[in-house]
Amino acid sequence: MSGHSKWAQIKHKKAVTDARRGKAFTKLLKEITVAARLGGGDADGNPRLRAAILEAKASNVPNDNIARAIKKGTGELAGEAYEEAIYEGYAPGGVAVLVATLTDNRNRTVSEIRHLFVKHGGNLAESGAVAWAFRKRGYFAIERRTLAEEAAMELALELGAEDVESGEDGYEIFTSVEDFARVREELDRRRVPVLAQELAMVPQSYVKLPEPRAAPVVRLIEALEDHDDVQKVWANLAIESRVLAGEAGGGN
Repeated sequence: MSGHSKWAQIKHKKAVTDARRGKAFTKLLKEITVAARLGGGDADGNPRLRAAILEAKASNVPNDNIARAIKKGTGELAGEAYEEAIYEGYAPGGVAVLVATLTDNRNRTVSEIRHLFVKHGGNLAESGAVAWAFRKRGYFAIERRTLAEEAAMELALELGAEDVESGEDGYEIFTSVEDFARVREELDRRRVPVLAQELAMVPQSYVKLPEPRAAPVVRLIEALEDHDDVQKVWANLAIESRVLAGEAGGGN
């Protein structure tokens, strides 16, 4: 992990989420409902639901809200019927972008997502155009002050992680999708503070852009993340913290 790693984006995303906690709760609960509808309400037998619950709890979503979301998914309570859709596109500079959505109106959502891409200098692409550049993996970010580097490497080995990267700010641990929940629970058991965690579409490689060209990409990502139907946004942009700091301070 270098100064152009995903780390800066993770820290920035956390700050944005904290500032918009209500919207973040809604999106987390929506994922729980859909996961329960597709795979049943038993988290032990439904890896997607288990991961969604872990992410919600890490964001301090109340247990009662989580329970209601599960019941909406299983049909015990009335709830909206959401449909999954993944959109692919290019941000300025050729940066590949994946947008995961849950929507009750696919036509509305695709129209609005397309508008955001165009507004910020990008374009929506055909299915399969950029998905090949990403791989689904478990992702954990741990601050450097939490662990010494040798201890972090040993921890990743003990957890059976696929990969671990170290940089100035901290460590990024990557796991298989199947091991995500187990590793999360083991980190909890060991009381290792986790800055960020998700089942992520991790880029196979990154596009490095100079600061002036990176800023419009950040604005597009932020606009997409703020859309009510968007659950996750992944991009293969490598960016420095100071660029994100400038964008966060200046607004959209």
